[in-house]
Amino acid sequence: MVLRALHHQAAAVVLAHNHPSGTVQPSRADEALTQTLKTTLALIDVRVLDHVIVAPGEALSMAERGLL
Repeated sequence: MVLRALHHQAAAVVLAHNHPSGTVQPSRADEALTQTLKTTLALIDVRVLDHVIVAPGEALSMAERGLL
């Protein structure tokens, strides 16, 4: 993730991943990974704007839920 952000000279990123189980509720692991990536990317001045979780027929924005 950090190398891709550097490669593209990104100022910000939006993270996304799928939950094939059908639920878009973020797990503790999702929340921890989001915070780790947010902290790591901040070291190179790249902001995490959102982390979207996608499941069949729906999506959840962690930013809209106040989880960033």
